[in-house]
Amino acid sequence: MLKSIFGPGNDSLPTSVGLLVFRLWLGLTMLINHGVAKLTGFSEKASGFADPFGVGHQVSLAMVIFAEVVASLLLVSGFLTRFAALVLSFNMAVAFLVAHKGSLSGKSSGELAFIYLAGYVLLLFAGAGKFSVDKTLFAAKASEPAKPKK
Repeated sequence: MLKSIFGPGNDSLPTSVGLLVFRLWLGLTMLINHGVAKLTGFSEKASGFADPFGVGHQVSLAMVIFAEVVASLLLVSGFLTRFAALVLSFNMAVAFLVAHKGSLSGKSSGELAFIYLAGYVLLLFAGAGKFSVDKTLFAAKASEPAKPKK
């Protein structure tokens, strides 16, 4: 079952290069511009951080840091790409809908969160491509023919 979820498809070379560039672009941008700042400023940010699910400010910030640091690193490496994309999609959906109230313009625009969300949803469906850890771990056996039943 994991092979069918995480195994890359039979993407062409240009598609796989495009997915690699896209994963690196989104993952590194999220990690460097958002995740690292939250991680290094955890103690300063925790008390005033949004708590949309009522789990506490520190727990909410820790979940966002997990998404923006850990899931971004998974995305960059192409390891458990669809899981990472799912986590980051959820994170961006909450940011867009809750923190920015679904606004695409104005003072509290969530346009950037919305654009990130679109990219993560694309990777959720497309997967990592050939240049990924997922390919190494999950594709080899997924492409073997099924053994006939006796």
